[in-house]
Amino acid sequence: MDPIITALLLGIVEGLTEFIPVSSTGHLILATELFGYKPAQWEVFNIVIQLPAILAVVVLYWRTFMEVLAGALNGDRESRRFIANVLIGFLPAAVLGVLLKSHIDTLLETPIVVAWALVVGGIAILAIERIARQGSYEHVGHMPFGKALAIGFMQCIAMIPGVSRSGATIMGALAMGVNRKTAAEFSFFLAVPTMFGATAKQLWDHRHELAAGGGPVGLPEFAVGSVVSFVVALVVIKAFVAYISRHGFAPFAIYRILLGGVALWWLWA
Repeated sequence: MDPIITALLLGIVEGLTEFIPVSSTGHLILATELFGYKPAQWEVFNIVIQLPAILAVVVLYWRTFMEVLAGALNGDRESRRFIANVLIGFLPAAVLGVLLKSHIDTLLETPIVVAWALVVGGIAILAIERIARQGSYEHVGHMPFGKALAIGFMQCIAMIPGVSRSGATIMGALAMGVNRKTAAEFSFFLAVPTMFGATAKQLWDHRHELAAGGGPVGLPEFAVGSVVSFVVALVVIKAFVAYISRHGFAPFAIYRILLGGVALWWLWA
């Protein structure tokens, strides 16, 4: 496949799946098998295109971030609690991500783990949707610190490829009494330090490849993948919040189960 086309497709996959509960990492791993490209050649590329997805959150919620920052500087309690909740929620992933890195890297090489995680995660979403009560906490700044920490530990489950970072945090928040919109937005806000930290660490680990030009993947591929990832993520985030504010997560769960089932059949076949 032409490298530019591959970059375009991977950018679409990243932008589409990063912030909805279907696992972007899992999709990129399965794309490795489906598109037939060499994972080692595109490893750094897959890391780099996460940054534009992070930028999409900052661009869409820049007003919220500015208001929270201004409020915190002026002593507003809710703004300071907002910042504290995001930092507290980020802490478990920051610690466990470093401690479990070698195990995570091993899992990242296993498409079968992704397929099973997609199926199990889909079933879990359906179960939580059924038992979760109508949530309160209309704003991230209203959430108790303990819930933010618990959601942060839920995010760590997504270190298993195929689980979905957004899925784990949103479903964890719903199970703890957070309403759908706030749960989704907290997942987005939590993604900024989590994804930035993880991406920065991976870029540092691959600094020699980047200095050498990223291997066989060149600047045009990086540019195409980054732009596409950013634009698609912008559209998906806005559409996702609008959708789940009125509807549930069942369609995403069903998609996960179907995709995981097809992947299992395909991998075993």
